[in-house]
Amino acid sequence: MRDVFCRALVASSTREEFVFLTGDLGFKALEPLRDRMGPRFINAGVAEQNMICVAAGLAKTGLRPWVYSIAPFLYARAFEQIRNDICLPSLPVVLAGNGGGYGYGVMGSTHHALEDYGVLLSLPSIDAFIPAFDEDVMAIVDHLMQSDRPAYLRLGMSEAPKGFVAPAYAPWRRLICGKGPVILAAGPIVGTILAPVNELPETRRPSVWVICELPLSGAPLEFFEDLRRSGHLIVLEEHVGQGGLGQMVSHYLLSRSWPPFKLTHKHALGYPSGLYGSQRFHRAESGLDSESILALF
Repeated sequence: MRDVFCRALVASSTREEFVFLTGDLGFKALEPLRDRMGPRFINAGVAEQNMICVAAGLAKTGLRPWVYSIAPFLYARAFEQIRNDICLPSLPVVLAGNGGGYGYGVMGSTHHALEDYGVLLSLPSIDAFIPAFDEDVMAIVDHLMQSDRPAYLRLGMSEAPKGFVAPAYAPWRRLICGKGPVILAAGPIVGTILAPVNELPETRRPSVWVICELPLSGAPLEFFEDLRRSGHLIVLEEHVGQGGLGQMVSHYLLSRSWPPFKLTHKHALGYPSGLYGSQRFHRAESGLDSESILALF
């Protein structure tokens, strides 16, 4: 998604208030944006806390800063500055973190973002965006260019099967209709199950939904109808369980007096074997691979 992200920002580079800051990252990907923006493209160096403070100062003057880094370098290293300088004053700064979940694979836990949106959504004012497909990125960028709130954009890799045409972007989308359980996935991990789920008979095939904006709001009537019919909700997310989508959607439904339902929450388990490997390896250890998911129903 990083290349699509760059193209979307290049298309918005004519906005005079738009400023882009990077923590010395984005080589062989962000050069078109750098060349287009000139002095409004700032390499802040390996100084993420200072970069957040600079972005907050720019926002105070009326500019619209976007801040980019590998996800954990962005939200974890500079958490205090995000809290105090961006979220408490509610400044329109976009934090773009690349490599959500286990995206950086064998580079290990220092490069994995397993608690990112849960941590950030504990702060005031901020929203999180998790594009599921490449096509989502432009719509989200257009929205964030006009938003007056702090935001976190979690970039991953589009994993849609070949030939899949993503429906028009919306915070909630139903991708597959079925008579089995309801699957609600956060962001791009949904792409890994679309092909095998489509091959199931309709009576076993789940209804597959994807959510791309947090905190939750405005669930469509069709989602409630699917859940009422099946009574079984399976939540998938490449994020730890604490503070994740599973807890959010449980609270969302129960606070609306939704009747009891069966909840299966599949989430990142960290490092059960103590080993580091590819993103696929870590997903399999957490039961987030397509084989494990299909075995749930």
